[in-house]
Amino acid sequence: MTVKTTLSFTDRHHQFLKDKVGEGVYASASAAVAAAVERMIEDEQARETALEAMADEIRRRAATPRETFVDHDTVFAAALRGLDSTD
Repeated sequence: MTVKTTLSFTDRHHQFLKDKVGEGVYASASAAVAAAVERMIEDEQARETALEAMADEIRRRAATPRETFVDHDTVFAAALRGLDSTD
């Protein structure tokens, strides 16, 4: 289904759309706007997927017993000493 609507653009945006249609990148200004909206939808879905993955990882790590935590001071001590000796 196609819905007809009225949009307002700045001169800059309007010129950009006209240029892209003139270059043959898009068949019409409507097609260009539709492509931009589609990209926004895809970006939002990707952002939601990434945020959910991070939330899952945070929940997984929060459920980790404290005795299994890694002590970063001792794990990286040798590497840090090596970095200090290069100064």
